[in-house]
Amino acid sequence: MTCVSLGRPEWPVIGELVVATIRRIESYGAYVYLDEYEKEGLLHISEISSRWVRNIRNHVREGQKVVLQVLRLDISRGHVDLSLRRVSKDERRKKIEDWKKTRKAETLLKSTASTLKLSDEEIFQKAGAKIIERYGTLYLGLEAAAKKGVDALTEAGVSKRIAKILAETARDKIVVKGVTIHGVFELTSMDPRGIDVIKGTLLETKKVAEANEAEVALYSLGAPKYRIEVTADDYKKAEAALENIVATAEASWSEQEGKFSFSRE
Repeated sequence: MTCVSLGRPEWPVIGELVVATIRRIESYGAYVYLDEYEKEGLLHISEISSRWVRNIRNHVREGQKVVLQVLRLDISRGHVDLSLRRVSKDERRKKIEDWKKTRKAETLLKSTASTLKLSDEEIFQKAGAKIIERYGTLYLGLEAAAKKGVDALTEAGVSKRIAKILAETARDKIVVKGVTIHGVFELTSMDPRGIDVIKGTLLETKKVAEANEAEVALYSLGAPKYRIEVTADDYKKAEAALENIVATAEASWSEQEGKFSFSRE
């Protein structure tokens, strides 16, 4: 079963990181509310810290937001067992950042629904689901709209009527940081697994970008062309990252039978 308004499953999966609010503390653990799933779960005292916990309240408090890992799940009984000690500081930071972005994106989507007199389900079906399919997350899609405007959404299949309001809302509420430069890869492969080879090359660009303190967004312009957007703190970093990305992609493609080209936009 899917929670349509959010576009996520009704229940989390084992191993997933979730944002939760501490609701009630007992001697054996803490009961928490899973903010993203509207469910209750148990954080047992043994999963609070890797060290011996003498007093639970020295580690968690009512009302506190925490990032937990799902250990066990019993949907028939409505039980979710969670762990705090298995979540690293970096995982917590990234999860909280992603959660905040998701909440903001959902708020903007619902605001647009209100403006257009659509229900949350309707706006998700007409726009949210299409944006997620194209960009991976709702926030990334709205961030692209804040940068590029209506085209970023119509390219995902969103109607111009909805895209116009949503893009305007995104530009008003999402602050685009850094500098973004663009280019287009043209990749063709004679390999029977050509599509997988192309995907692998494009995914590699993200790793190179991260190593160069930059972020990458990729969009299909229709095979064999793919647009790449590189965002960094300044032009120098963006240019250096793009240069390394192109060099790495070209070197990787040199072993392939096919065509490789890159042009700046």
